[in-house]
Amino acid sequence: MTTARTDAGAGMDTQLVPSFAVIPGHQVKEVLDGREKSVVDVVEETYSRHAAGRSVNPPSTFLRFPDRATSRIIALPASLGAHGDESGVDGLKWISSFPSNVTSGIPRASAVLILNDQATGYPFACMESSIISAVRTAASAAAAADRLTRSRTRPARLGFVGAGLIARYIHTYLEGTGWSFDSIGVHDVSADSAAGFRTYLEQAGDVGRVTVHRTAEDLIRGSDLIVFATVADRPHISDTSWFRHNPVVLHVSLRDLAPEVLLASTNIVDDVEHCLRASTSPHLTESLTGNRDFLLGTLDDVTAGRVTVPPDRPAVFSPFGLGVLDLAVGKYVYDEVSRSGELRTIDNFFHELRRYG
Repeated sequence: MTTARTDAGAGMDTQLVPSFAVIPGHQVKEVLDGREKSVVDVVEETYSRHAAGRSVNPPSTFLRFPDRATSRIIALPASLGAHGDESGVDGLKWISSFPSNVTSGIPRASAVLILNDQATGYPFACMESSIISAVRTAASAAAAADRLTRSRTRPARLGFVGAGLIARYIHTYLEGTGWSFDSIGVHDVSADSAAGFRTYLEQAGDVGRVTVHRTAEDLIRGSDLIVFATVADRPHISDTSWFRHNPVVLHVSLRDLAPEVLLASTNIVDDVEHCLRASTSPHLTESLTGNRDFLLGTLDDVTAGRVTVPPDRPAVFSPFGLGVLDLAVGKYVYDEVSRSGELRTIDNFFHELRRYG
């Protein structure tokens, strides 16, 4: 990070104030395109650091609106690593979710990420973060797909319930980390969204047979690896018989599955405390049972070998989405842009740099 040296006044120490950079979406995308394996490594390393207590990840704060019940804006503050770590950074993701956007043909979510210097607290970057958010979600899903299938036959039939931007990124990350499938199924309550995603898949290359399913049941029964990437705000899948073939489920949207499904499955989360709140499916299951016995552990527990996922039950990964992942991927992007010499800084962004004028 570049810094500007300022004189704080007579008799006072000289302070280092970081310059302030703005990284637009096209630079974020240029850095991340084609680096799926590297980003998955960043995400898994961040999970490990988080599990080891080398992060601070308070609960997200939800801003809701009485006149827009389905919309919200979420603040995810976090800190990763200690001051002095090369990758250490503090910051905040500010991400909105306005489902009605999709009727206008624009994405549901928009976001910015602020990175703060750990020495001074000054923000040193603001970057477009809907891409970072989608990428860290997709990388987490790809990591889970790999880790949760190691004790069973590798899935050959992929299914997507929900056909938006997150589904597209998850497909990209599965493909970019070495997955291939004999068939891909798509189901969405919007026929236009399902058709658009099918066209995207068919144009993406050798993806096997692509089928749009009329019902979620047909898709689930015909898939070994299932991705839920919807905007559902409450469970709409409750029949456990649909999962009798023991698929691996990437429950990215968190609120699709009824407690009955989770209780009949092996359940892995990214963080127990975060995932069991905000009326997620795991939260509803805890409220119903009065305990957390239905949880086997975290994805890092699986990666580190502390728990083993049995192959004879459905395996469900429910990630709440940790702010430290956004920080880690954002810092990765910042470092790459800075290294390229293309970092755009704003001169004199911080104006009052003397305590007494």
